[in-house]
This record gives sequence, C-alpha cells and structure tokens, in this order.
Amino acid sequence: MQILVTGGNGQLGREIRKLSETAGDHHFTFIDINDIDLTDTDKTDKFFQCNSPDIIINCAAYTAVDKAEQERELALKMNAEVPGYLAKICSRNGAFLIHLSTDYVFSGNGCIPYTETDPTDPQGYYASSKLKGEEEILKQNARGMIIRTSWLYSEFGTNFVRTILRKSHEVEELKVVVDQVGSPTYAYDLAAFLVQILPEIRKQQSMEIFHYSNEGVASWYDLARAIIDITSSPCKVVPVMTSEIVQAARRPSFSVLDKQKIRNRFGVEIPYWRHSLGICLERILNMKSTE
Repeated sequence: MQILVTGGNGQLGREIRKLSETAGDHHFTFIDINDIDLTDTDKTDKFFQCNSPDIIINCAAYTAVDKAEQERELALKMNAEVPGYLAKICSRNGAFLIHLSTDYVFSGNGCIPYTETDPTDPQGYYASSKLKGEEEILKQNARGMIIRTSWLYSEFGTNFVRTILRKSHEVEELKVVVDQVGSPTYAYDLAAFLVQILPEIRKQQSMEIFHYSNEGVASWYDLARAIIDITSSPCKVVPVMTSEIVQAARRPSFSVLDKQKIRNRFGVEIPYWRHSLGICLERILNMKSTE
C-alpha cells in the first residue's frame, strides 16, 4: 500500500517515520510544510494528481492552543479546511483517510470518560477549529477514521514532557495545574497502533470516530511529578489551580477518553501512561547522552 503522512516532521509523523522502516510491504511518503502548503488548494491538487496514496494519515495541524485565539484564520485553515479538503480528495479517489483530532472538542464539565457519541462543546478557538475539521470530514462521504487523542508527547519537538524535563534543570520549583485531568499519550504508542492496523482498516466502508490515548488518568501536576520522580530531579513541583495561571484559551478540566470502541474493534492493548512515560524519558536521556 502507498501511505502518505502529512505533518511528517511533527511528533506523531516522526514516530510513524521510525516505525515505517520495518512496516513490511507498505510504502510511506512523508510531507510537511516545507514540501507542500496544504492550505494552497491548487498546489495540493497538483500534488495529488502526481501521487495516488491508498491511505492518507493526516498529522498536520495547528496546535498552538493559546495563539489560536488570535490566529483564528490560520487555525481554521489548518484544522478545518485542510482536513475537509483531504477527505474530499480521498472520496474522489477511493483512498482511506486517518485524521487526528483532540480531546479538547469536549467541554470538560463531565466526570466519566467521554465516548465517541457524547455531545461536543469546545471551549476555545483551537478546540472549535478541530471540531470543525471533524465536521468537514464527515460531509465528504470518505472512508476512514477520525481518531481523537489527548496530551500527546514524544522525544521530538516541543511538548509538556520535554518542557518539564528542561525546566527541571533550570529552576528549583515548578508550578503546575492540578485541576485539569486527562490521559497523557506517548506518540510512539499511537503511531505503533496506526501502523499495526493498516492491513485491516481498508475493509472499513465509512468514516468513523474513535478514541485513543494511553490508559490511566492524570492531572498535569501528576504528569510533572512523574517526570521529576522518574528522572530523580531535585526540582520541586507545586500544585496550583487553573485560576492561578494566565492562559488565553480555556482548557477542559476533565477530558479522559473512553477507549472501549477501539479496543473492541481492533483487539488492541493500550499501554499505561506512566509505563510509556518512563520509556520516552529513557529515550530522551539516551539521545542527550549521544549528542
């Protein structure tokens, strides 16, 4: 199969790239903004006239949650218009689309894990643009999967885990919110799941929404404490309330995702978040030791 991965230099894209080296008969192509601007429909059309992927994995997104409140047009283009257009291309060419969405489409006012059919109620413009992307995809009658995930991190790029690890060497104390709860997700685990199911998914004849995150529940404070504990850092982590932190966009206070549907459909065993965090931290530290 010919598989195209957009956002190839992002966290998830780079994890898929690593796994693609041992992915059997699948041929992967990775593109990023330096290769093609997906918001330019003319260039995108020309690209797909020359390339005919069987599957598109759309990892491209605008992810700056707070900046999205000001850069609304760009967020909407990347998170809504581009996914909708990719779904249109897939529908036209019989390709299969895997699109990554977010737990932020929910209000966060609940207290039990959100299922795929629970009402959405995004609280910020980033979240609204991601929900709009889901809606644009569903209009196109394409085959595929919309996968909502949460709190993504890896050894690559800018993310919470790498930020806490860096700051723990720079300051004696970190203040981290304790009243936002979700499930940290190691991008490698999600990438491994996607590569694993590639042979099966082409049988699917419709567009469906699924949830995937690591197992377990944590606050941002819990996650920060785990990073400090695993790395034996002397840095102190102090819990604070969201109301004490200045942020342009509101975050869900509870955004744990129910993953029963994806477990039932694919028989997947999803790793526990703290176990995966330990693996990621070990890889980060090994990378630093070889620099």
